[in-house]
Amino acid sequence: MNGLSFNVPLWVWAAVTLGICVMLAVDLIAHRDNHVIGFKEAAIWSGVWIAVGLGFGLILLAWQGGEVSSTYYAGYLIEKALSIDNVFVFALVFSFFAVPDAYQHKVLFWGVLGALAARLVFIFVGAELLQVFFWTAYLFGAFLIWTGWKMAVSKDEEVHPDRNPIVRLVKKLIPTDAKFHGDRFFIRVNGKRVATLLFVALVAVEATDLIFAVDSVAAVLAITTNTFLVWTANAFAVLGLRSLYFCLAGLLRRFAYLHYGLAVLLAFAGVKLILSETPVGKLPIPLTLGVITLTITVSIAWSLIATRNQPTDSREQPVGTETGSISGAHEPPADDDLTHHQPHADRSPHGKDSP
Repeated sequence: MNGLSFNVPLWVWAAVTLGICVMLAVDLIAHRDNHVIGFKEAAIWSGVWIAVGLGFGLILLAWQGGEVSSTYYAGYLIEKALSIDNVFVFALVFSFFAVPDAYQHKVLFWGVLGALAARLVFIFVGAELLQVFFWTAYLFGAFLIWTGWKMAVSKDEEVHPDRNPIVRLVKKLIPTDAKFHGDRFFIRVNGKRVATLLFVALVAVEATDLIFAVDSVAAVLAITTNTFLVWTANAFAVLGLRSLYFCLAGLLRRFAYLHYGLAVLLAFAGVKLILSETPVGKLPIPLTLGVITLTITVSIAWSLIATRNQPTDSREQPVGTETGSISGAHEPPADDDLTHHQPHADRSPHGKDSP
């Protein structure tokens, strides 16, 4: 299998996990006042989190050498690339529920916490399956290839957050007020605990991220089954997801062909995973890193060149300005029945109703 065997003491696991928690706390404290996050602030924080992720790779280089560090970077890059697709869905969810700009960061913060927890579970379960049952590599590989194909051919399909089974279950189990009440997820109505529309939006974000978690963890497991590397690559990529959203949300329409690059990466990861259990064996990490870097670069460059003459519209303004609001509205839906609230946007960055 494609694992890297090196000893990771328990104190290292604890120190890295504690460091991640500290960084999450810093992120929360920095945005505790519910202010609208502008492009400049988001870009600065994105730079900080990317620097942290890249810096951890240098620590691995000094500690365990080039192969371990290169493997981490390969996993980190593919995770970072796939996280851009999360941004499209976050924009859709916020547009659908008309989440005010000032509260979007709170939803994303708790969404990141949920994403980290889900990925931690998937990492250990997936790695154990691949180690114990070699044939699961074929299943995971086929799943990644199929996911890549679906991403390439069905990007324009409309997504309805309210139809997600988890969202529908929550609305059935928990009394819900279809309005925003500041940044509160729950309120008291006649002594009864009631969920707000902001909580429903959070559930929609968490539910859609579960799908991405399966894809992204499987993709990194195709590179290595070393749980420490898979976890840190996921964690440091997801840590900057909130800032990445506010940094890129106003430019989503410019990434018209990025989904083709992401589809190629998923399919490549699937092929790599399958080949690891054949006489071909594990593909070299430098080759993997090169394919990932080239694919991301080409797809982004292709997108930006193809859309260079695209007329500027309100969705290309910096997030946080009135014209650049991702939500498209600052008023909550008028209809108390959330299932009647029609979405404003398509997940596609190049469809008719893209966010």
